[in-house]
Amino acid sequence: MSLFQSFDIVGSGLTAQRLRMDTISENIANVNTTHSADGSGPYRRKSVIFEEKQLNPASFSATLDQYTNSYKGNGVRVASVFEDTSTDFKMVYDPSNPDADANGYVSYPNVDTVTEMTNLIDATRAYQANVTVFNGLKTTAQQGISIGNS
Repeated sequence: MSLFQSFDIVGSGLTAQRLRMDTISENIANVNTTHSADGSGPYRRKSVIFEEKQLNPASFSATLDQYTNSYKGNGVRVASVFEDTSTDFKMVYDPSNPDADANGYVSYPNVDTVTEMTNLIDATRAYQANVTVFNGLKTTAQQGISIGNS
């Protein structure tokens, strides 16, 4: 595995975790959104799914990997961002709210702030781990260059 491929793998992890943090932030920001702009009801919690990034099958690297027996990672990519439709909305009795139904209940998003904050801490730690690896790779590359200049 080349040093530049390592940078690509770490970069893909940084990008994926950043999107995950953005999605979690969107969930937290919309915790009290009882109706959307298109009138489809309360905000639905969003979640991010990751998968391994695949090499382009026509690339030289993919062809070369067919003839080697070692595993080489390719990084991570976001497979999808989906809305959580399996969790029910929170029903709160508030007949004075303009979004209340005929029985006086308001549907609030299926966002649990504690869960979102826990997921945000997890995503932040994963992002920090990728930054640490990136800095280690950068130091290694700089030392390699300085050895060549000596």
